Order: sequence, then C-alpha cells, then structure tokens
Amino acid sequence: MHTAHDHRRLALIDLGTNTFHLLIVEMPTTPGDKPVPLLRTKAGVRLGEGGISKGIIAPDAYARALHTLAGFKEEIELHGVTEIRATATSAMRVTSNGPELVRDIFEQTGIRVEVIPGSREAELICAGIRQAVPLGQEPHLLMDIGGGSVEFIIADEATIFWKQSFEIGAQRLLDQFFPEPEGIMLAATVAAEQQYLGTVLAPLMAAIEHYKPVSLVGASGSFDSLADMQLGELRAEAQLPPHTELRLASFRESYTSLLSSNHEQRVALPGILSMRADMLVVASVLIDFVLGISGIKRIRTSAYALKEGLLAEMLAA
Repeated sequence: MHTAHDHRRLALIDLGTNTFHLLIVEMPTTPGDKPVPLLRTKAGVRLGEGGISKGIIAPDAYARALHTLAGFKEEIELHGVTEIRATATSAMRVTSNGPELVRDIFEQTGIRVEVIPGSREAELICAGIRQAVPLGQEPHLLMDIGGGSVEFIIADEATIFWKQSFEIGAQRLLDQFFPEPEGIMLAATVAAEQQYLGTVLAPLMAAIEHYKPVSLVGASGSFDSLADMQLGELRAEAQLPPHTELRLASFRESYTSLLSSNHEQRVALPGILSMRADMLVVASVLIDFVLGISGIKRIRTSAYALKEGLLAEMLAA
C-alpha cells in the first residue's frame, strides 16, 4: 500500500516583477515519467509598480507580495507539498529593500526565496521554452518580457548560442515612456521608445546579425496576452496550450488597436487582462522593434518559462 510519504510534491514559485507564478507538481516515481501538474496559478502583484524605476519596492507592492505568498503557502499546505523552490528576479535583484522582502517572506511563510541573476534567469527561461516549443536544429530568438527585465536568448533545441538580460522590463518602459494611464501613446513617444531600444539593445542587434535566428519565441506575460487577443478570449493559466502560433498579421492588428486606444478602450479589447492593458502597449513597441531589426516573420508563444525550466533542470539532475 502506498502512503503519503511515497509522494514527492514540488512547488515552484516564480516571483516576477509583474506576476507571481505558482506551479505544484507530483514528481514521478519512475525515471523517465513526466511530473503530474496539480495546480498552475498566477497572481498579478505588480511588484515594480510605483518604485522599480527609483530602485525600491513601494509599500503597497511590498504588502501585495506578502499577501500573495501567504495565499500560495495555503495552497502548498493544502496540496501536501514536500519541497519548495522559489526564485525572484529583477525587482528583488535591483531594489534596495529587495533583501528585506526576502527576509520577511521567510519569516512569515517559511518560504526561502533565491534571488537569481539575469543570466541564470535567461538559462531557465530557455529550458522552460524547450519543454513547450520544438526548436529543432536552427537558431531561434527567445524573448521573455518581464516587468523589470527582458531576457533574450538565441538557441536551438540543444545549444544556447547567446543570452543576455536587459533591465528594460515593461514596468520600466511604462514609467519612462507612457503618458498618463488613461492616455494614448503618441507616435512621437513610440519613436522615442524605439530610439532608446536601439541604443540599449545594441548587443542584441549584433547577436541577431551574427546568428540569424529564424523565428521569434515569446514566453509568458505579454505574449500570452497577444495570443489571447488573437483568439478573442482571456484564458486562465491552466487553459493555455504549451505553444501557440501567433500570426504576424494578428500581432500587427493587436499592435495597431493597442496604440490607437485609450486605457478604457484597451481594457475592453477581448483577451486583455486589465492589469496588463498599458504594459502591453510598451511591450508591443518592443516586440515590433525586435521584428524590425531581425526581419523575423514567424512568432510563437510559449506558455512555459522560468518555473518549467527549473522543473526540467531538477528532473534532469
């Protein structure tokens, strides 16, 4: 007879600058078997809101983080989890009170958070995307737009040729370029953001020139939203297929409607999460910029990212 102790249940937590993700899986007892997902959920915490551009986590965001992790902790206990792996990225990497939040999380929930550098984040994102998207033998450009940082990786199914993390996440771009929240992003502001990206992303441009990736694969967040817009409906995390073909025409259409609408109109667009409505504008400008410099015509979205990469790594160990 099997007892509860035979089960190895793992909780993977990704504390992003915009969204906190929780994945609970039952680990296989037979080598080679796949883990069974028991829960896949996320919460819009907006950890970077009101502070990341000043190098702090604002009090409201700090409180939301603790509140969200208390909720995650309940789910973890409910599912009889035996092991927890929690990683934090840009917002906790660069803010002066990030270490304090890590300590408070541990004191209040017992969850130990590991703050990882951008290069490690890129590696894990690549490992996650490989679980969702068959990359084959050609190089692809992988991209994950977080709230604080953006990771770019050029890789095929076996090799990472180049990777870099840039602190130009959607919350930062929002703080820097976006007008009043109810406003429309003017052509001049779009041009200003693209000019800024042209400077900051010089290393990416050189890498694209060198490796000539054949497609763009976008992970999580903004790309999930664009896939939802293509479908015309907002899906829960658990409903997303591992990967989706995002038609170039669909991206162009979404981009045009995002740019030409104000906040209320954006929120009303089918498939948009209200928390992401404004971020999606600056993120789309970034995606458009990347398509422009690379000449890439094929886009796929990956529902898997950092936490699935961590899981893949643990299974391989």
